[in-house]
Amino acid sequence: MNSFIKLRQPLPFVLIIILLLSFNILSAQNGLGILKGKVTDKSNNDPLPFANVIILQADSQIAGTSTDFDGKYSIQKIKPGKYTVKVNFVGYQNNLIKGVLLSAEKITYLNIKLDGGSVQLEEFVIKEKPLPIISRDEVSLSVVKVSNMRHSANSSKQRRRISKKSKHKSSGYYAPMETKRDNLNTEAYAHNAENNFKNTKSTPLSTFSIDVDAASYSNMRRFINNGQNPPIDAVRIEEMINYFSYDYPQPKGEDPFSITTEMSDCPWNKKHKLIHIGLQGEKIQTDKLPASNLVFLLDVSGSMSSPNKLPLLKKSFGLLVKNLTEKDRVAIVVYAGAAGVVLESTPGNQKEKIMNSLNRLDAGGSTAGGAGIKLAYKIAMNNLIEEGNNRIILATDGDFNVGASSDGEMTRLIEKKRESGVFLTCLGFGMGNYKDSKMETLADKGNGNYAYIDNILEAKKVLVTEMGGTMHTIAKDVKLQLEFNPAKIISYKLIGYENRLLNDEDFNDDTKDAGELGAGHTVTALYEVVLKGSPENAPTVDPLRYQNNQQAESSKSTSKELLTVKFRYKTPKGKKSKLIVRHLTGKPVSLNKSSANFRFSAAVAEFGLLLRNSKHKAKASYEQVIELAKNSKGIDNHGYRAEFIRLVEMSEMQASALLDE
Repeated sequence: MNSFIKLRQPLPFVLIIILLLSFNILSAQNGLGILKGKVTDKSNNDPLPFANVIILQADSQIAGTSTDFDGKYSIQKIKPGKYTVKVNFVGYQNNLIKGVLLSAEKITYLNIKLDGGSVQLEEFVIKEKPLPIISRDEVSLSVVKVSNMRHSANSSKQRRRISKKSKHKSSGYYAPMETKRDNLNTEAYAHNAENNFKNTKSTPLSTFSIDVDAASYSNMRRFINNGQNPPIDAVRIEEMINYFSYDYPQPKGEDPFSITTEMSDCPWNKKHKLIHIGLQGEKIQTDKLPASNLVFLLDVSGSMSSPNKLPLLKKSFGLLVKNLTEKDRVAIVVYAGAAGVVLESTPGNQKEKIMNSLNRLDAGGSTAGGAGIKLAYKIAMNNLIEEGNNRIILATDGDFNVGASSDGEMTRLIEKKRESGVFLTCLGFGMGNYKDSKMETLADKGNGNYAYIDNILEAKKVLVTEMGGTMHTIAKDVKLQLEFNPAKIISYKLIGYENRLLNDEDFNDDTKDAGELGAGHTVTALYEVVLKGSPENAPTVDPLRYQNNQQAESSKSTSKELLTVKFRYKTPKGKKSKLIVRHLTGKPVSLNKSSANFRFSAAVAEFGLLLRNSKHKAKASYEQVIELAKNSKGIDNHGYRAEFIRLVEMSEMQASALLDE
């Protein structure tokens, strides 16, 4: 045996790997074919990583994958026939290649060059060769570890890919998405342990900071559009819910926001109820917004060279520049190995000068993010506009690696600067090395907001359509504290906001930082609750020795109040918070009589539970999410809700495909 197979690995391990490869090859040879190829940019022949490649037949998706870091893709086990191949990549139009013929027991190669969003038929190169039989004396084997995680509604799989190194040039079979660089995906997400149900008797208070960030939603969309479900920690349900605006009433009193409460059935658990809390920030017409002192802080390091990073960044900021006026000012600071000023503070009506400075930027070098932030704050303070909007807009993939770069260092740096009256907006770009956890931390500590830009339409949403909310803060350090009546509600669970939780005593502490609310922004929070009289038991703790819970419950038993909602906020320059108190009374309404706001936010929350494979998802289903969302879509001027429904449908198909494998 040893004379027949010359192997470096221990014999049993290698035999196992050979058997696995042989099984895959035999499966492909059993009347099935393989589609392989490479997707590149026509202008420079650069590979396009994470492009979406889907095989269609009669408008139905048969199979799909995304390209690796080298732009390569491989789709296996396809029945012979004619197919349409759909290619999708950020910054390019969807492209359909019709009439691609796949043959039994053959590899069909389809190489595609994309040109500025269009694909020409003559750019396709298609060829075939028979599937090879690999003899055991031709191969040496290695296992490549990858970090790509996929999750379905009922399972969580880590799919390991096996690559093969051949001793002879003629050897041929590779597993899908095969690449020696797969394990270099260094995207980073903070771990968010899901909230659990709390016993109202022992824990009557729930305290958290508002969150107007929406980065998790657009990042989730990027994964689904690329044929994958996002990592669990990339799914922050509150950011998915707050990606959408809701039809809450405008504030009427002296406070800059209105408050709406509602209770109805929980769609995914009929034994529970859902409490909906909505905040509506005062809307301000764009022409009535105060003057802006903006500093564009742009990452031009080598990691930003991809088409969906610096090139998309330039186009995105171009949209913002078009809407600036002579009363606004813009400076541009860039950082790579070091930081520097590209454009001194310039009136917003000098658009050609600003755009010329933007368009001259190129990517290269390491990433001195800390130095860039220090310089940007200095420029912002030197040009401070009293009673104006003073803001740094940081655009990066978050991959800082020179100077102050750790989360702790960056946090301390931002915390020192936020008292200056300069707010921080963080815009994330790119994939593969994206540092979501760092971006979120910077925005939170800098009294700002955080968005992820995956395409030019998202840039328009953040920087044009919702410019008032993105750029102009009307209330800061907004906190909520709910007190549940144990005579009415036996347990509760806050949906999302895991990394926004506060200690109960933080609510009255004006030195504790919390979230900011922008002009026109809506903020929505959902609680899943179990009412008194339910057959379900509340989470239990040992009896308290020094407190009389029965007496506390008795004092509330005659009250009609289900809960009390308390809000604290400061004005943008304020040091002392203001308190608002509301009470929720009455009986819940049935789901079909609840508002469209309630039903659509519930649909988004249910989808989030599925993506996170939550242990609390109960009877959640894609079908129910789609039905709820369609019936509560309402006025959808920008198509955001219609897109959500499409994403749920795509995710359902991808989850079904995984279960079928």
